[in-house]
Amino acid sequence: MNRFWRVPVGNFPQRSPLIEVEDSISLRVLVLALVILGIVATDIAAETSFTFWALPLSILGAIWSYYSRRDANVAVKFCIAIGMLVALGAFFGRLVGELNDTRLSLAELLIQLQVLHSFDTPRRKNLGYSIVIGLILLGVAATLSQTLAFAPVLLLFLAIALPTLVLDYRSRLGLQPLKTQKEKSNKNSSILNFKFLILTFLLIVGLGLAIFAVLPRFPGYQLRNFPVSSPIQVKGSFTGRSIINPGYVRQGKGDNQGSGTGQNQNGQPGKVDSNFYYGFNSQINQNLRGEMKPKVVMRVRSQAEGFWRVLGFDRYTGKGWEVSRNEEVTTIKRSPWSYQIFLNRPLITGKTQEIVQTYTVVADLPNLIPAMAYPKEIYFPTPMIAVDTENGLRSPVELSEGLTYTVVSEVPYRDRTLLGKASTNYPQQIKKHYLQIPPEIAEKVRQRTEEILANYNRERIAKSSKSLDSTYEQTLYLAQYLKQHYSIPQNPFDLPYLGEKDDLVEAFLFKYKGGYPDHFSTVLTVMLRSIGIPARLVAGFSPGEFNPFTGLYVVRNTDAYAMTEVYFPKYGWFAFDPIPNHPLIPPSVEDTQTFSVLRQLWQWVAGWLPSPVTGLLNNVFETIFRWVVRAIAWFLALFSQGWFGVLTGLILTTIVAFFGWLGWGQWREWRNRRWLKKLPAMESLYQQMLQWTTQKGLGKHPAQTPLEYARGSYQHHSPATAEVIDEISQAYVSWRYGGHSPNLKRLRERWQGLKKTAK
Repeated sequence: MNRFWRVPVGNFPQRSPLIEVEDSISLRVLVLALVILGIVATDIAAETSFTFWALPLSILGAIWSYYSRRDANVAVKFCIAIGMLVALGAFFGRLVGELNDTRLSLAELLIQLQVLHSFDTPRRKNLGYSIVIGLILLGVAATLSQTLAFAPVLLLFLAIALPTLVLDYRSRLGLQPLKTQKEKSNKNSSILNFKFLILTFLLIVGLGLAIFAVLPRFPGYQLRNFPVSSPIQVKGSFTGRSIINPGYVRQGKGDNQGSGTGQNQNGQPGKVDSNFYYGFNSQINQNLRGEMKPKVVMRVRSQAEGFWRVLGFDRYTGKGWEVSRNEEVTTIKRSPWSYQIFLNRPLITGKTQEIVQTYTVVADLPNLIPAMAYPKEIYFPTPMIAVDTENGLRSPVELSEGLTYTVVSEVPYRDRTLLGKASTNYPQQIKKHYLQIPPEIAEKVRQRTEEILANYNRERIAKSSKSLDSTYEQTLYLAQYLKQHYSIPQNPFDLPYLGEKDDLVEAFLFKYKGGYPDHFSTVLTVMLRSIGIPARLVAGFSPGEFNPFTGLYVVRNTDAYAMTEVYFPKYGWFAFDPIPNHPLIPPSVEDTQTFSVLRQLWQWVAGWLPSPVTGLLNNVFETIFRWVVRAIAWFLALFSQGWFGVLTGLILTTIVAFFGWLGWGQWREWRNRRWLKKLPAMESLYQQMLQWTTQKGLGKHPAQTPLEYARGSYQHHSPATAEVIDEISQAYVSWRYGGHSPNLKRLRERWQGLKKTAK
C-alpha cells in the first residue's frame, strides 16, 4: 500500500527505456507509402476524394511520430482516443443510410482511424498495424473496382510491400543498418537485394494471374447483401406508364429526328440518335436510319453470361413496334428498411437456375432497368419500381451515371428436347396479344413462311431425315434461314426509306431481300405469328465485352439490339437471334460456369492470335483432351469386365501409383540439388542444415527467426549438435543481414563432422 502512494502523480513519466522504438527511417517511409497507396486505391476504385485530406495528414502524422517516438505523448494519445470515438459515431451515422453496402463506409472509418493512428507509431508493432490497414484498404478497393485503373496501384503496392517486409524482418532480428565503409564495400552487404526482389515480384504476379484464371467460380458462394446505390427520393406520384429516354423528346419521336413516316419535322429522312438506342421506348420506329457512336454505358458482374433484357413489344405497326398495354403497369414498393423488392414469379415448370447480376451505370440511360430474363428479386435504390405486361422493369427516375443495383433472376434452362415436345395448346391470353399481324400482309407472309418450311421438309424426306415437326425446330430453322439468305446493307443509308403505304416485313422479304439488324428480328417475329406461333420482339443489350481481369462485362450502347422471343407452354419465353453474325441462340445457363473465367480468358487471348494459330492450338487441346478421355474411359471399362478386369485395373493402379511416387521423389530430389547449387555458399549450407534437422523431426517453424531457432535447438539436440546449428545460424544471419563474410571452410568441416557423428 505504501508503494502505491510513493508513485509520483505530479509529472507524467517518460517512455520506458525497455520499450524499443523503431529508428529506421526507410521502414517508416515505405510503410507510409503503403498506407498512401491504400487510400489512393480506394479513391480510384470508389471515385471518392479521401486523398485530399488523408494524405497530408498521414504525412504530417508520420513526421510527428518519428520525432516524438521516445516521448510519452499522453496528451496526443488522449486526443487520438477522442478522435477515434468521433469517427466511430460518424460511421454509425452513415451506416443508417447505407445498410445494403457498407464497404465504402467501413473504408472511410478505416482511413480516419489510420490518420489518427499515424500520430503515434513509435514501435515496429505500430508500423505493422499500418501495413495491415493499407492491405485492408487495398482489398476494399479491389471489391469496389470495376476497371483496370486499379491494376497499376496493385502492382505498385506489391513492389513496395516486398522491401517493406524485408526491412520489417530485419527489425525483428534486431539488425542495425551498415555503418562502416568496409562493410559497405562488401558485395553481400546491401540491405536490399534488388535482383531477388524483382524476381520475387514477377513470380508473385505470374502465380497470381494463373491462380485467378483457373480458380473455379461456384455460383453457390454468394453473399445475400448485394451492392446498391444510396437511396433516391422520388417526388410526385409514379405510375410507371411513361418511359424517360434522353434520346427522345416525346413518345415515339427520336430527338426531333424520328416520326412514324421516317421523316423529321422538315420532311427530311429521320435518323437515330447517336448516343441512345432507339428501341428503348413504348413505341419504336424502324424506318429510321443511321448509327450510334460507341460508348460504355454499363458494367455488369454476373454469375453467368446473358442477354440484359430491357423491354418487350407485342404489337407490330407495319414500320415498328409498340407496347399495346402500356397503361397496364404494376407498381411494387419496397419496405423502408430494405432495398429488396420481390417480383411475381412466372408459372413455369422447367428447370431453372438462380443468377445474380450487379449493374453499374456508366452513362445515362432511360428509366428502363436491364436484367436477365425472369427476375424474381431486385435491390434498387428507389422506394418503388414498376413491372409492365412484357415483364420489363421500370424505374421512377432515369438510370444516371454511377447508379448501382442488383437483380436475382430465375433463368430457365434451355433444354432442346423438352422444348421440342412442348404443347401448341396456347392460352387464350397469349393468342390474343402475340399472334397479331396487319391483315394486309398476313396471308402473303404466311405463304412465304410455309413455303420455306415445306422446301426443308421435302429435302429431308428425300434424304430420309427427320422433318420439322415442332415449334422449337421450326423457329430455329427460320432464324437460320434469315441469317443465310438475307443480308445487311453495308451503309446505314443504303436501304431506301419506306413510304406511308409500305410495310417493313413485306419490303424485307419480297423487295430488298434484307434490311438492318433489328429488321431481321421483326421479320422472324411476324413470320412465326403468321403460322400460329406466339412471338414478340424484345430489346436489350448483348453481354458485352468480358474483361477477364476485373470479372466484369463492359456493355456499350452499340451492344443494344432486338431479337425474337417465342412462347412455349409450361416453359415460358425463349429468345432466338436471326441477325447475321450473331449466335443463333443467345447466351443461356445451359453451360457450366465453374471455369468461366478460364474459358473467357482463352477466348480473349485467341482473339489476338492469327486464325491459323488459334485453329492449331484448338486442335492440339482437343486432341489431348480426346486422348485423356479415351484413356479414362478404357480404364473404367476394365472394372465392368468381371473379376479379371477388376484385378487388372487394381494392378495397373498400383503400378502407376508406385512409379508416380518414385518419379515424384526423384524429381523433388533433383530439384532440391539444383536449387542448392544456385544458392550462395552460406545460404546453401544453412538450407542443408535446415533440411537435415527437418528429417530428424525437429525442423524450424516458419515463424521462428534463425537466432530463435538456434537458441531453441539446445533443448532438443545434444550440446555438440546444438553448437553446430547455433554457429551456422549465427554465421548465416551475420552474412545475410549484416554483410559479414563467413568462414566457410570451418563451417563446412563442422557440418561434415556433425553428419558423420549422426551416422
